[in-house]
Amino acid sequence: MGFFSRKSLLLLSLAAALGGTAACTDDNGNPVLFSVEDDIALGEQAAAEADSTYRAQGKLLERSAPANRRTYELLDGVVNKVLNSGELQHRNDFVWDVKIIKDDAVQNAFATPGGHIYVFSGLVKFLENESQLAGVLGHEITHADRRHTTRQLQQQYGISALLGLLVGDDPNQLVQIAAGLGQLKFGREYEQEADEYSVIYLNKTTYACDGAAGFFIKSEAQGQSATPEFLSTHPNPGSRIEAIQAKATQLNCQSRSVSNAAFDELKRII
Repeated sequence: MGFFSRKSLLLLSLAAALGGTAACTDDNGNPVLFSVEDDIALGEQAAAEADSTYRAQGKLLERSAPANRRTYELLDGVVNKVLNSGELQHRNDFVWDVKIIKDDAVQNAFATPGGHIYVFSGLVKFLENESQLAGVLGHEITHADRRHTTRQLQQQYGISALLGLLVGDDPNQLVQIAAGLGQLKFGREYEQEADEYSVIYLNKTTYACDGAAGFFIKSEAQGQSATPEFLSTHPNPGSRIEAIQAKATQLNCQSRSVSNAAFDELKRII
């Protein structure tokens, strides 16, 4: 069966699914036009392309390299606490593969559909403690777990383009999407939900659950994001700090203190 006919069948299946409201919305009433299996397939392709790109640049810290074993032991120790909080919808569905991109000039992290998380070394070195790292990871894990990334890609590129990727229809589009994941701009709703769930996830760990706020506090202090909220699709750092801290106060989990020995070692060897 050719690519065109397979894609047509996917589009027909999608149209049939859209006939019923329950079939195309999540618990919050947001449209979900892809299945979890589609998320996984799309994520595998995007992650393979991202791996190839950063590997070619010499920036991907390979998990298989003996020199990186301790680095990933330390990072996984944080990631797994967040993943095992008991609050994820797709803990057992997605791969939850976390990789480090060696670029100290970039303070960023991003998620593909299906649970592939990428963290830049510059972000880890920018943060001040392990709770902050856990909070930022929780934020990115939320984007994958709540399927924000798929819905945002759907909005940006269109349903037909994404379905084309699933059947191998447009490799050039895959390269473009994979390259743009780090700069994918989520709307206000998704960013607010990711901030909220970073608190919810960390509430079930030993971390201070407002850890993500620390990133915004430091960013704001250094003047890295001064765009007024009404000019941006993102809530500004000040309002995000307030919302994160308010949720942490509600859950009474903001005053915890954990050892930073492992985090300090990670920053030192990364």
